Formats: sequence, C-alpha cells, structure tokens
Amino acid sequence: MDYIHVNDMEFYAYHGVFPEETKLGQRFRLTVSLAVDLKKAGETDDLVHTVHYGEVYEACRQIVEGESKKLVEAVAEDLAARILSEFPLVKGIRVQMIKPDPPIPGHYKSVAIELTRGKFV
Repeated sequence: MDYIHVNDMEFYAYHGVFPEETKLGQRFRLTVSLAVDLKKAGETDDLVHTVHYGEVYEACRQIVEGESKKLVEAVAEDLAARILSEFPLVKGIRVQMIKPDPPIPGHYKSVAIELTRGKFV
C-alpha cells in the first residue's frame, strides 16, 4: 500500500475537559496518513487517481476547528470517519493529534493520541 502524508497541520480550537480549554482554546497539531493505491496516479499523472491534499486539509480544518469535544480521541474519530467516507480511494487512515500545551503540570514536549482506521495492507 502507498501512503499520502499531510504533516503537522496546525489549528486553534476549543477541545478539552477543563473549562479553560473550552473557553481559551489552544493549538492542536495534526498529521494524517492516508493509505491509497498511487500506482495509477503515478502512471497517468492524473489527479483523478489520487487524493487532493487541499481537500483533505480543508476536511481536517473543518473537523478540528468545528464542534468542541471533551476528548481529542473524539475529534480524531470524527476526522477518520469523514475522510474514509468522503474520499473513496482512501483505504485506511492514521490520525495523530497532538496537544503541544495541555494544562497539566510537568515537563514534556506534548501529549498526543494516534488512531488507525480502515484496512491497511
């Protein structure tokens, strides 16, 4: 299987369990990896045989900047479901969602979740 990676997208949104997260918001970084057979696109040089990166970005932006959720897991699940339903060439998706500045004490670079949906070969 071939992959398209859309790396390190950054959005500002209002997801979180704590009141300050939903009131003040915070940055989120997102990387999606799409399992797509790219052979025909490579052979024909035709966009119809691949996935338009701009459309993927826009779907990600709408989900992440959209309805507030308590859990980033819920945001990532919604995103995976939307990509799989709207882009028929995508056979699987891996979503990594990073909170670089969560409101928890301690020294760390970030916290993140990663989920995989669909059929990866």
